[in-house]
Amino acid sequence: MPDLPATPAELLDAVRQHLKSLQAAGVEWLPNVTPPPGASLFAEPTPAVAEPVDPLARRRVELKVLAERISGCTRCSALAATRTQTVFGVGPFDPELCLIGEAPGADEDAQGEPFVGPAGQLLNRILTACGLLREQVYICNILKCRPPKNRPPEVEEAENCSEYLQRQLELIRPKFICCLGGTAVKFLLNTSRSLGQMRQQVHDYHGIPVVCTYHPSYLLPHRSPDPKVQQERKKLVWDDMKFLLGRMGRVIPTKS
Repeated sequence: MPDLPATPAELLDAVRQHLKSLQAAGVEWLPNVTPPPGASLFAEPTPAVAEPVDPLARRRVELKVLAERISGCTRCSALAATRTQTVFGVGPFDPELCLIGEAPGADEDAQGEPFVGPAGQLLNRILTACGLLREQVYICNILKCRPPKNRPPEVEEAENCSEYLQRQLELIRPKFICCLGGTAVKFLLNTSRSLGQMRQQVHDYHGIPVVCTYHPSYLLPHRSPDPKVQQERKKLVWDDMKFLLGRMGRVIPTKS
């Protein structure tokens, strides 16, 4: 070991010179290695013991940071200019099921939560019929912003949001996914096949089983005032939900 400076002033000057050399080399910070009282400055360093980290707490923080990042997103200038707020998603971590829709509507844009309008109320009833509570599932959309006049998402808009959705699902870690509507099917599974061709099958999204069905808005009376057509559509969705429940290993209710 080289000789140490003899006086405090010389020691301080040596420290300053050392710091300048580190700064010139591009070093911007140094770890705090202040020794405990009575310990020598020149003793061999004790290996640091990593503090235990709560994985769920870390995921909560990362999801919050992601939501905040999305809230200021301007990748789609038209959507950023017309939205009231972004609509991120709602639900627990590690859910048994994640439901993915198309995009926020007027009610969602106003409240900042997905599926709170008429389609959302119908979705709640569908979940209840399946023996599930809304609070037990995670709900989100392909887009985080409402398209003007509720038009379908454009390809570029979905691509701009795909990174956010993928990270969101990585942090949420659902066991199953259900795509609600053709738009969700198209962009989540990157397919040109119709929803009718994708129903009653199990697909894959990064190792997560995916089942597809119609969007709840498809069942609303204003989409088809004919009661017979409404009943036929409800039966299709109920068949899909029973298919999903079977794959999830849950009891399939005998009545819709």
